[in-house]
Amino acid sequence: MPDFSTRRTMMVDTQVRPSDVTKFPIIDAMLSVKREDFVPAALRETAYLGENLDLDDGRVILEPRTLAKMLDALDISPDELVLDVGAALGYSAAVIAHMAQAVVALEDNETMSSEAQDALMSASIDNVITHVEPLKDGAAEHGPYDVIVIEGGVAHVPDALLAQLKDGGRIACLFMDGALGEVRVGYKTDGAVSWRRAFNAGAPVLPGFEKHNAFTL
Repeated sequence: MPDFSTRRTMMVDTQVRPSDVTKFPIIDAMLSVKREDFVPAALRETAYLGENLDLDDGRVILEPRTLAKMLDALDISPDELVLDVGAALGYSAAVIAHMAQAVVALEDNETMSSEAQDALMSASIDNVITHVEPLKDGAAEHGPYDVIVIEGGVAHVPDALLAQLKDGGRIACLFMDGALGEVRVGYKTDGAVSWRRAFNAGAPVLPGFEKHNAFTL
């Protein structure tokens, strides 16, 4: 049996802490959540690698460093409601659940969402709601949200999603330009979102978050 507990500690000590992530709730969550239980069975052995884990259809589970730095930049409070877009098998939602009041784990894949629900229940995490809908549409029925996290690359953020962010709320997105990407945090004030660069990262662009094509006759 692989010693996943040791690997989990090594992940935090070699990937998370050296990336200037020092907030206790994030460190504690990443030491507590068993990442190996939130990846496809075939990927359990690679659960703690410092890279994105490939799922089907160009989807990934973000590398631990990227997720940790996103959460560090968002500074989630214990009284906040978070929308986790592209939650896959629930790892990110499980981590966020340790620092937020509640999480809505949005997935467009019913099978992955069902597996996420099972994994969350097995981990006794009871403040996450799984929700199936196209990722670009968000989950308006549970909103509005204090924080939105998008678990994958974007070239464009749909207005429908930004509309579900509370005034005063924050959204973290990994904007991709070809092979290069940077995470930006958006702050919503008076209905408008202003963006600030946070750090470099990379991931495939999620379905529905591609660039808008210019209209031509």
